[in-house]
Amino acid sequence: MVGSRGPVKPALTLTRDAERRGDGTLVTAPQLYRLLRCDDLLAPPARYRLHGLDEVELGRGAAAPGRSAVARRLRVDVADGRMSGVHARLVREVGAWLVVDAGSKNGTFVNGQRVTSHALRDGDLLELGHTFWLFRDAVPVRADEPAVVHGGELARPAPGLATMLPALGYLFDDLARIARSVAPVLVLGESGTGKELVARAVHALSGRAGELIAVNCGALPAGLVEAELFGIRKGAYSGAVADRPGLFRAADGGTLLLDEIGDLELASQAALLRVLQEREVRAVGDTRSVPIDVRVVAATHHDLAAAVAAGTFRADLYARLSGFVAELPPLRERREDLGLLLADLLRRLAPARAAGTVLHFEAARELLSYRWPLNVRELEKCLESALALASDRIELAHLPVAIRAAAAAAATATAPASVALVAPASAAAAPAAPPVGRTRDQLVALLVEHGGNVAAVARALGTSRSQLHRLAARLDVDLARYRR
Repeated sequence: MVGSRGPVKPALTLTRDAERRGDGTLVTAPQLYRLLRCDDLLAPPARYRLHGLDEVELGRGAAAPGRSAVARRLRVDVADGRMSGVHARLVREVGAWLVVDAGSKNGTFVNGQRVTSHALRDGDLLELGHTFWLFRDAVPVRADEPAVVHGGELARPAPGLATMLPALGYLFDDLARIARSVAPVLVLGESGTGKELVARAVHALSGRAGELIAVNCGALPAGLVEAELFGIRKGAYSGAVADRPGLFRAADGGTLLLDEIGDLELASQAALLRVLQEREVRAVGDTRSVPIDVRVVAATHHDLAAAVAAGTFRADLYARLSGFVAELPPLRERREDLGLLLADLLRRLAPARAAGTVLHFEAARELLSYRWPLNVRELEKCLESALALASDRIELAHLPVAIRAAAAAAATATAPASVALVAPASAAAAPAAPPVGRTRDQLVALLVEHGGNVAAVARALGTSRSQLHRLAARLDVDLARYRR
């Protein structure tokens, strides 16, 4: 799959088998996602299945998820004043889909480039007026799902558990069912993907009367892990001046989230395994055990199966924790959900301003193209700072330097070879010079911020180390000068 910033891993591909019949049938079909409207960020997204169609007409009209397909054609209306009545068409030709501009006033763009006709590839980002769309060529969905899925009608088992991705939606459905059992849940995913949000959803859906207690296992003081988890008796060691119940007993009747479980040392893993097996806990310095009723949810960004193979994580503990495994995709594999997530964050961060906040199309383009190395947490902080800087319209200048630098680097990388990257002195006022200068300044700012760490700067830009070295050479930036 190729996106506007290079190859992108497919989002939660369940199967490449075109047809899998029987209960829970999955069919693989091309899909068109309406991601967001710049002038109405709260407008729900939508998903359109293209299987069985020959043409999709996109144009300005009353806000609706789409009309019924008639004679293998579908008309999709969008309440976007920048779109023409008939703006563009998606046409299927010899097994491929083409987007064809229908003589629109404001043009049709694919990956930021204006087109009249373009053969769509998986991951292509379309702009029609102030509305952004995403094309996927092979998405596994259940055969009995409706051809049009409107984001405003999505079932939300718990806060935060909504998605336009079919595979992730199925995972959330299973999670809601498993939450009502006593089975342990293991949540995997990169930092910032929402593992604690899932744990809170499991607790909320479980109906358990007790609290949700969260503990970061990686942050527990060395040598005090068992005391923190299981409690201590007064006088157990120097400094133990009072009884402390520990986190397991604090979560009795509720749920204990063992975050970053992969950072737990082997000795502590053995003690934890005993508690999970016996369903009782003994405080450090005590002679008797106390029965507990605790639902355990564990989370980690580590590959625990690989850790088991390497001998750094106990196989029996892994088996005990992984009754149900939920693996969350990184945000770079969830572009389908960007509009949904932005709307949810906007409602939470600025409820009074949410309905009136709009996005400049350049800012929207970069938000949808950026790789988000720190995932949903980074998106939240990005929006938080942009809201503080902007009045009612968020522009590219209001976005963090990492996103602006990634945009500039992408523009430089795709510039025609005939365009000079550094203008000669006699052409200092030439139009091409300011963008190059800004690109250099943004690269230098990131190098200073990351202490010359090339890998970190490359991640921030959503590019590779080799591409970063080439960009630095073009801009005459000495990377070695910024290493600390």
